Amino acid sequence: MSPELLSTLRAMGHGDEIAIVDGNYPGVEHARRLIRLDGHGIVAVLDAVLSVLPIDDFVPEAIFRSTVKAERDRLDPVHEEMIDCCARHEPHRQVVPLIGADFYNRVRAAHAVIQTSEPRLYANIILRKGVIYPEQAGDHAVEKADVDPFTY
Repeated sequence: MSPELLSTLRAMGHGDEIAIVDGNYPGVEHARRLIRLDGHGIVAVLDAVLSVLPIDDFVPEAIFRSTVKAERDRLDPVHEEMIDCCARHEPHRQVVPLIGADFYNRVRAAHAVIQTSEPRLYANIILRKGVIYPEQAGDHAVEKADVDPFTY
């Protein structure tokens, strides 16, 4: 991961989304902030990002993938690899397919886009950042259920 990517991940707040896209995706046109990771495939980048980025656990859906054209349930091998990667990091989360314009519009609204050199088509995913919980320390630990990010 580059310093720019780490800085972007840290700057994101709870509920912000980041897209990781393939080499064919129109990143320059769709990104509010574009981070290029040339020379890397989507699964390696996804694995690295998920190793440090918590996924939002306050919403039912927080991981989204693009589809092959309008075929919502079709899984190309790259989709299976992305789903397997997400399951290793977030075993209780589903990867939700979004068709065409729904996916594109969500990317346009994302905090940032990471453009990889992934050559396979439709290899795109969106992650919604969760809360970074305080570290647990003895009896004063804060449990996930005790934290409501919407209460100030």
